[in-house]
Amino acid sequence: MAGAVLPAIRIQREDFDVAAEIAGLTKGRADVGAVVTFSGLCRDEQGALSALELEHYPGMAEAEIGRIAAQALERWPLQGLTVIHRHGKIAPGENIVLVVAASSHRQAAFEAADFLMDYLKSRAPFWKKEHLADGTQGGWVEAKEADDEAADRWKKSGE
Repeated sequence: MAGAVLPAIRIQREDFDVAAEIAGLTKGRADVGAVVTFSGLCRDEQGALSALELEHYPGMAEAEIGRIAAQALERWPLQGLTVIHRHGKIAPGENIVLVVAASSHRQAAFEAADFLMDYLKSRAPFWKKEHLADGTQGGWVEAKEADDEAADRWKKSGE
């Protein structure tokens, strides 16, 4: 059944409604026993940040997220999968990313959501620029080694 699931992948400027996304994925479904969501929000970095600006290559970003989602669907028995990533200028407290994984059982949903977020954090083609609270522009946010290490734990032996 996992092969029949098509993930919903969106990259958009506008905000999303977490509850509406869950409802849309599960409405009328009696085969879903677990829904795991992860929503990532913009932090203010202890008052230093006024916004985070996310840029991406249209088409390339969707394809890469689609590739990662397809891997999740191959690895876990999911009944549904939604991935939304925003771009543009995002203020502290606003949504950046949402992963919703639905499965018959919780472990598959948890692991699939965790896998997707590790790869989105480290491999998805998004670039983040900081806008500081003092009105100046900060630099581009560098990738963190810890994010790469988190994604590496999902590699299968021989990869």
